[in-house]
Amino acid sequence: MALIDIGVNLMNAAFDRDREAVAAAAEAAGVSPLVITGSSGESSLRAAEYAARCPGKLYATAGVHPHNARFWEAAAREQIRSLAARPGAAEAVVAVGECGLDYNRDYSPRDRQRECFEAQIDLAAELGKPLFLHERDAFADFFAILKKRRADICRMVVHCFTGGEGELEAYLALDAYIGLTGWICDERRGRHLIPLVKKIPPDKLLLETDAPYLTPRNMPGRQRNGRNEPANLVHIAAFIAGILGKDAETLAAETSANSRRFFALDA
Repeated sequence: MALIDIGVNLMNAAFDRDREAVAAAAEAAGVSPLVITGSSGESSLRAAEYAARCPGKLYATAGVHPHNARFWEAAAREQIRSLAARPGAAEAVVAVGECGLDYNRDYSPRDRQRECFEAQIDLAAELGKPLFLHERDAFADFFAILKKRRADICRMVVHCFTGGEGELEAYLALDAYIGLTGWICDERRGRHLIPLVKKIPPDKLLLETDAPYLTPRNMPGRQRNGRNEPANLVHIAAFIAGILGKDAETLAAETSANSRRFFALDA
């Protein structure tokens, strides 16, 4: 089985003691390459530099998460822009983001979130990069911005989709890719995703762990509050394949091809 984890927070402090071992364990399990998520100027820089050490095995996104939108300014924009465009990093940085809107906790004022989001859409359009998107409890504003700016976006993925049927249909109408995590394995919160995954076209589905978060709750041997790892994507893929009535190898091949197309990994 060959899978691609499109969203792993590998620079998170949870991996400080064994980051290389975690990446190696993922590769041994058949999960390679990994796309490391950038969520601030600093984390994006670290992700890009770390990914550049392992070309073809590690990639990164570069962007500012809505939680960090209060820090967005011209200097932050130029940092993300130069990071994605500089020699040696262009091959490592494959998307702009994680960016979007999060009204669940409002760590940043909502007007600043919208400003930061649109600025990163501008940046992605300038660089010809796809968007790695985040939305939580902000669908109306989030979708309105995406619909208004759709012509400026080459490709986009709604990372860690947890919404309902109406939201899924709206995203698909914009030709968005949909990223699913181990949330679908959570019998408390993710049960509604089981029928929805059947509505995602096979060429629009991407898989991710969002590690170290969202450890699949139905995974054998899962420790309470245990750290999620990219190797666990094998379990997530097998669970989703069962829902779709496919063998895991087929789903892995389909989603990996989608990931390579989305991030232009073979370009």
